[in-house]
Order: sequence, then C-alpha cells, then structure tokens
Amino acid sequence: MTRRQRLAGPRRLLLAAALAAAVLSALIGVPAAAQLDATSTTTTTAGPVLPSPSAYWLVASDGGIFAFGGAGFYGSTGSLHLNKPIVGLAGTPGSQGYWLDAADGGIFAFGNAPFLGSVPGVLKTGQSLDAPIVGMAATSSGLGYWMVASDGGIFAFGNAGYYGSVPGVLKAGQALNAPIVGMAATPDGKGYWLVASDGGIFAFGDATFYGSTGSTTLDKPIVGMAATADGLGYWFVASDGGIFAFGDAKFDGSLGGVPLKYPIASMAATSDGGGYWLVDTNGAVSPFGDAEYWGSTPQVLNKPVVGMAEAAGTGAVTGGSYPSGSYGYDISNYQCNKALPDNGAIRIVEIEGGSFGMTNPCLATEANWAGGGLNLYVYLTYANTLPSGVNIAPPAACNGDTSCAYGYADTEDAFNKATNASVATGVTWWLDVESDPSWSSNTHENDEMIEGALLGLKSEGINNVGIYTSPLTWNGIAGDFQPAVPIWLAWYTDDPQSNCTTGISYAAAHGNNLPSGPIVITQYTDDVTYAGNGFDGDYAC
Repeated sequence: MTRRQRLAGPRRLLLAAALAAAVLSALIGVPAAAQLDATSTTTTTAGPVLPSPSAYWLVASDGGIFAFGGAGFYGSTGSLHLNKPIVGLAGTPGSQGYWLDAADGGIFAFGNAPFLGSVPGVLKTGQSLDAPIVGMAATSSGLGYWMVASDGGIFAFGNAGYYGSVPGVLKAGQALNAPIVGMAATPDGKGYWLVASDGGIFAFGDATFYGSTGSTTLDKPIVGMAATADGLGYWFVASDGGIFAFGDAKFDGSLGGVPLKYPIASMAATSDGGGYWLVDTNGAVSPFGDAEYWGSTPQVLNKPVVGMAEAAGTGAVTGGSYPSGSYGYDISNYQCNKALPDNGAIRIVEIEGGSFGMTNPCLATEANWAGGGLNLYVYLTYANTLPSGVNIAPPAACNGDTSCAYGYADTEDAFNKATNASVATGVTWWLDVESDPSWSSNTHENDEMIEGALLGLKSEGINNVGIYTSPLTWNGIAGDFQPAVPIWLAWYTDDPQSNCTTGISYAAAHGNNLPSGPIVITQYTDDVTYAGNGFDGDYAC
C-alpha cells in the first residue's frame, strides 16, 4: 500500500451491508381474507420460488421489518399501534411475502402471504389465551401456518395440520419444566418441533426427536431453533449465542465465550442448511458456515429485534451509513489542524494510527467535522504483548491466545478513547488492515489478532464493523482468513464504481481473497473528483 494510503489511514465500513430497503414503514394492508379453521384450504397461490442467494429478514417487537441481501420489503406494522408486541415471523416459499405474529395470536400478512386466520378469531367471546404466543412456522406450500404458545399450545390455520401439543401429552397435574420459546416445521409440513427454554424438545407428526439439552445445565436459556433443510436435524441457540446441534445439523461456530452487550434473540438457517445466522436484540447479525453476511440494523432501534427468517434474495447490497453513489473523505491525525473539506457525505475519522499508539489528537474536532456522517476507524499493527498499564482481560472466546487478547484489548482501548473524547461511538467502525512491517510472518497469529479486534467491538454492542484492506495485500497478512464482514476497499484504480463491482474478482484474478462480506466503500485516486485537496477520496458502492 502506498505511503499516501498509509497517511490517509483506512477504514472499514461494515455498513450493515444491506440494510436493504428495510424498516418501519407504511403497512401494505393485511389481505381481507376470511378467517379459516384449522382444516380449511384456499386457492391462493404462493408465487414462483426466487433464486438464491440465501438472505434474511429481521423483525422488531413493533413489527418493523429489516430486509437484507435483496430480500423483498413488503410492509410492516412499524407505524401502527399494536395490542400486543410482535414475537416472530415466517416467510412464504417464494420469499414474496411474510407473516408477523403477535403475542395475542394476531396475524399480519404482507406481500403474497395469505391471511388464513388468527387466534383472536377462533377464541370464544370472553375467552383468553392460557399463555402468550411465542413463535410461528409456515407450511411448505405457504398456504398454512402454526402458532405456538409458551405453554406448548398449538394453533393451526390454513392447510397446517394439527399434530399435537404439549398440554395434550402432559399427564394430569403435570407442568412444563420450562416455557416453550420457539418452533420449527418439517420440510413436508407434516410435523413440527417445539423447543423449551431449557432445550427440551417436543416432536409431533413426522418430526423426529434427535436430542435435547433438557437434562443439561445451561449457562443461559434457549431462545430459538431452526431445522436443517432435509428435516433430519436441528439447532438451538441460547441467549449468550451458544449453539447446540443435533441430528445432521452441523456445528459451524457460536458466540459462546464472547461477552455480548445484547442477548441473542433468534436464529435462522440458510436454505441449504449449510450455515446459520444469529441476531441479537439490537439487530447485530453474526453468520456461521455458508451463511453470508448481508448487514445488521442501524445502531439505534425504536424497539428490540425479536425474530428473523431466511429469505431468497438477490444479493443486492443496499442501505448503509452512506447513500450509494455518494462521495467524501477519510481523515486521520495527519490532517490534524488542517482546513477540512466542506463537501461530501462520507466522513471517516481515525482514532489511532497504530495499535494502542498514535492517538489522533484532533479526534474530537474531526468527529465534529464529520457530524452525522461519522464513521470511525482503527489502524491495526501487530503485537501480542499488552503495553504496560493496560489491564483489559480477554474473553473466553480467545481461548488463551495472546494475539487475540491483544486485538481485543486494542479495540476496547480505542472505544474508550472515543468515549473519553465525547465522540459518538454508536456508528460504523472499520479495522484498517494493510501492509505494514509490524505484522507477523505467521498469518495465523495475525488472524487471531484481527479476530480479537472484532470481538472487542462486538462486546461493546457495535452492530456494524468492517475491514479496510487492499485486494493485493490482505492475503499476505491474513492468509486464507475471510471474516464475514463488509469491505472498505483500498483503491487500485481511479474508477470507484469499477472498484465496487470488480474488486473481489480482481483480487481473485491475482491469487488473493478478501473478507467474505460485500464491498460497500472504496477509496480511489482523488485527483479526479476532488483535485488537489490532499485528502483521500471515498465512494459508497
């Protein structure tokens, strides 16, 4: 990387890469279909199945919808007053619609999702639920759905068959050891599993029991589950991000041992069952296995995220810290006390120009210049021994690795510096990983430090963290390590639009890889658009 790039410092916009269309907006009216009983059918068609890639929706307790990876946004209840909070969602087979269910069993249908009935519609006058609704699942045809209550009661609508419930299998006077928190349906829709907060499993219809944690002492309660694509296994997720895999469900990693600021709220599996996503109550998404990262919600939400569902998407990367097509600058301690440009939406500011060192003396002033367009970045340099006087204990997830511990402490230190300078920290952060003689020749140790740095910001509850790097230098530092985070690409041409679309293929053509997230920002040679200003130019993809 050129000296000029080094001076300007780099940065990484994790841009909830794909905060796609999302969010709390006008309700596309609930279809005025007649309510049906549990055995009724309808001729409504589900629509064509869309192609991959596997994307996702998130839903908040007010019914605000966040769509990522090109998943469609079909409406929300974010602007409505609800009798009870939303507790979950399920998508139609072609991902052209979805249902939201509320704690009182109310159903809100959007897109091509048909309204097939709700719990209030089947209760007798004066009758109330014995226990609140906690989740839902849809049939494979999209012409039916189930809702489950915390006592294990099941409500079936449309062509969803009733195969049993927990109250129906308990003996007289017997009570659940722990409340039901979620459910998943078998691929053919002829059965379902219910999971309790202690990890106990109840299997009905053609759903097979593959194991549970009901007899295990858990650190934190189970909050959700997902089934594999073939229905021969399932995962549970706990509120601390711990993952439990059964049957043919593969364990691809977890957040166990990571000090989370916000608890995990839900999970979803990819369409092929080769991976899964976890989402916390603040909307931060963590991918595992073949699950691609498409983004997280904005840092500040009106209401907490309560559920997520897999969706067929287009792979589109939209919505982020900066509008696509916007320009701007990144600045560092090298621009301290200089006149700063007053144009451009992108404004990325350095906290420190080396791990634990070169703290930007103009951080507060430059952050004030950035205003509402602020992103922050930390320039990483390798070491594995903490500076004297730094006593930041590493998380269990570092497994005793000193490089990981160093990276973790470094970003915690940077976060503290920003906080102490009264700089807004609830923004997108970037880790600057570029060619520097300080990096170890052992790429595994470099990877551990980068991973530790990511963990440090995750522990502070930062939703959007990305990596700034070059398409030709990442491998020399990180080897084949490909964290699933967005990319802020160091320039290699003076055509920023081309950098956005061809950066990953350019790296591959030169025998290199990059982090596995999307490119959301690129630096470029700034003498084209902002001639002679002496600052690095940036462009939002």
